[in-house]
Formats: sequence, C-alpha cells, structure tokens
Amino acid sequence: MFATGMSEYVPTLCVHMLKQPWLIVLLACTFCLLLTSSKSLLLPILAVTLLLAMGRQLLGYVWSRYIDHCLQEDLLDIQATYMQGKGSRFWVAEADECVVATVGARPSEEHQEELMLKRMSVRKDYRGLGIARALCKTVISFAREHGYRSVVLNTLMVQHEARALYSSVGFRVYHHYVLPTFYGNLANCVVSKHRYDVPSVG
Repeated sequence: MFATGMSEYVPTLCVHMLKQPWLIVLLACTFCLLLTSSKSLLLPILAVTLLLAMGRQLLGYVWSRYIDHCLQEDLLDIQATYMQGKGSRFWVAEADECVVATVGARPSEEHQEELMLKRMSVRKDYRGLGIARALCKTVISFAREHGYRSVVLNTLMVQHEARALYSSVGFRVYHHYVLPTFYGNLANCVVSKHRYDVPSVG
C-alpha cells in the first residue's frame, strides 16, 4: 500500500522537474541548436520529446529506488521496527475486511523526547473519509501517553495533500532542506520537517 501510494507522485514529480531552471535551459538550448543546424522544425521537436520521455523513465526509476529504500528501512519487518519497543507502534485501519490505511511511530533519532510519525498511507478509494486524520490523532494520543513532548514528521515538496492534512491537525513546519543526494540536489527535492507540540497532561 505504501509503495502504491508513493508511486502516485511520479506525475507531480515530473511537473516539478519541468519547472527547474537548469532543465528549461537545457531543453531550450537543445531545441535552438537543432533548429539552427537542421533548418527543420520537426527534428528539434522530436529530440525534445525524446529527452522528455527518457527523463520520465529515469525519474520513475529513481523514485522506485527511493521507495525500495523506504521499504528496506523499516516496512519489511514491521514487528522488529515498530512492535518490540514500548515507545514504538504501528497501526492499520481496516474496512470491508481489508487494510485501507497504515501509520507507524517510533522515537526520533535526533531528540529522545520526540516521536517520529512515519509511513502514513491511505488507499486511494478510501481517502477523504477522515481516516488519515484519525490516525494522526491516534499517534498524538500515543505520544502523550508515553511522555513524548512532540510528534515530528517529514514531507516532500510534492505531497501537497499530506501537508494540508498535517497543517489542519496542528503540525507546524519548522525546517526545510534539500535531500542530500545527487538526485536530490538535481531535482531540488525539498524535505519539510513538521512538529506537533504535545500538550502536557494536567
């Protein structure tokens, strides 16, 4: 479910890439050079179309590698990652005898008093029903019960609906950074860090 949900962002990623200045310059220069040298409009159009098609395939491949990395990191062994420690947990939402949503939570690697919300995913045909919001509140309640001072999470620049959801629940963006990889810098892949400060009991 997580992999399927993340794969839906490929078209949005393509649009994001097309807005990058270096790519616009590359395509424009390619078009102008071929137009000047060939004196034909058809060749530069075909060349730019081919470049865009190749870029779409490359982007899809890189994104699938990122999804595989996420799966390897924690989702291949949910029991070991989320269910063995008191400060971690993994929830699923079911409807019609099927799992339709998931979310995990485990201690942040940066600060001991923070709980990290991870792997929120809702099946496409069950979105808009308040399931993600309910799972968010479940994680926040878990954080409060276990003495965490805040819940934190990360989103990518293409996750517009997720960002709107977290904002409506009460999360606030406190930091942005570009993914520190070659492809992250190439695509200007911005990660936003969000925090929800858990009210103290009493």
